[in-house]
Amino acid sequence: MLVPRLEKSIGIEVYATNSLGVGGVIRQCPEDFVVREVLVDGCEAAVTLSERDTEQRALGCSDVKNRYLLCVLVKRNWDTFLALDIVAKQLGISTKRIQIAGIKDAKALTAQHITIEDVSAEEIRKVQTQDMKIDPIGYFRSKLSSYYLLGNHFHITIRAITLKKSKIGERIAKIVEELRAIGGAPNFFGHQRFGTTRPITHLVGKAIIQQDLKKAAMLYLAEPSLFEHPESRWARAQLQKAQDFKWALNNFPKQLHYERLMLKHLAKKPDDFVNAFRRLPTKLRRLFPQAFQAYLFNKFLSERIEKELGLNRAQVGDYVVNTERSGLPMLRMPRTASMETVTDTNKAIQAGKMRLAIPLIGFKQHPSQGLQGEIEEQILQEEDIAMENFRVSSMPEASLRGGLRTAVVSPNDFSIKAIADDHTNPSKCEAELSFMLHRGSYATIILRELMKPRNPIKAGF
Repeated sequence: MLVPRLEKSIGIEVYATNSLGVGGVIRQCPEDFVVREVLVDGCEAAVTLSERDTEQRALGCSDVKNRYLLCVLVKRNWDTFLALDIVAKQLGISTKRIQIAGIKDAKALTAQHITIEDVSAEEIRKVQTQDMKIDPIGYFRSKLSSYYLLGNHFHITIRAITLKKSKIGERIAKIVEELRAIGGAPNFFGHQRFGTTRPITHLVGKAIIQQDLKKAAMLYLAEPSLFEHPESRWARAQLQKAQDFKWALNNFPKQLHYERLMLKHLAKKPDDFVNAFRRLPTKLRRLFPQAFQAYLFNKFLSERIEKELGLNRAQVGDYVVNTERSGLPMLRMPRTASMETVTDTNKAIQAGKMRLAIPLIGFKQHPSQGLQGEIEEQILQEEDIAMENFRVSSMPEASLRGGLRTAVVSPNDFSIKAIADDHTNPSKCEAELSFMLHRGSYATIILRELMKPRNPIKAGF
């Protein structure tokens, strides 16, 4: 089955299922893509909060004077980093005092937990921004981090489906059955990790780890895309030609917030690309090399599927990890399947007690061994990348140790809530889906298998 060129450019080169998709469009409005964050203690961030939920209470700590105020941030059509920026400015604090468990989709209605250091509930309630709401719900024992994140619950509406209602249900059911047979969907990093309308984040990351900061900056600032706003595309193209940062600062559209932060520095110091990147939030700076790491993972996983090595069966030399009772993989305690252990390992995988894992290459994380290792070494050679490249001496905060990621993701509690007429798109149908994914996995990866979009951008990815 043909994979769109855009997806191939981010390392997603295959489908795991052979059945035809339902087509359609996601995110026609933010309410079509609702995300509710779930913490490991079962606490779920609600899109709408009742008065009782917003009362001050101590969570996991009896001392209400604890430094970390736990809040629920509900945002509609907001980039996570920009939203945190706005909250910090209104509170008059640094964004470093705000911590999150995970980044959420921008074009969506999302609810997530955040902790804010050394502020009161009264101060939080004064934050007022359109399409954003922040509610204090108690005090937390420490800064929030991905350690506390179980996953995300998704409620998604696929619109503009041209099939009959009965056929929609049949196709979705058949694809879900295929995914269950192979242990889940391939755990690719989704489109938003790279930028769907302008998928260059991983290219910037590759230039950073190769320590070519000028190339990285020019890719980020000046590489235009056919799919972005014409005003932005024109401004980038002009910068690419003239490389005049002062001109660019005066002419880049206001919505290119992060680019303008870098340009403000480069207009004064046109050769200082390292500190230009340091005008960006630390988490955003790290996203660039992480995106290249993700691109390599996608390539490794695509090639494994292409070679039919299996996603729910280990080969000798593969990394495998145990799973917790919650289903979360124990990624820091990997094993390597050997000739002596591979049979028992595969029994554990079939029982759901273990999972196959693939490397996120870093300066500490070695490739797999065996057949999977051969795939990874070949791709690294083609990309002209070695483990040592991920130690970035010119920007140490962008260095990556590496790690592991499971090869599959299994959607929990998957259900079709409704298949109905789509009143937004007359004569077409819509399907409402609900499912939960563990942390780090992308709903769009499940949706691409269900929809098989010919054009991911037009389909809302």
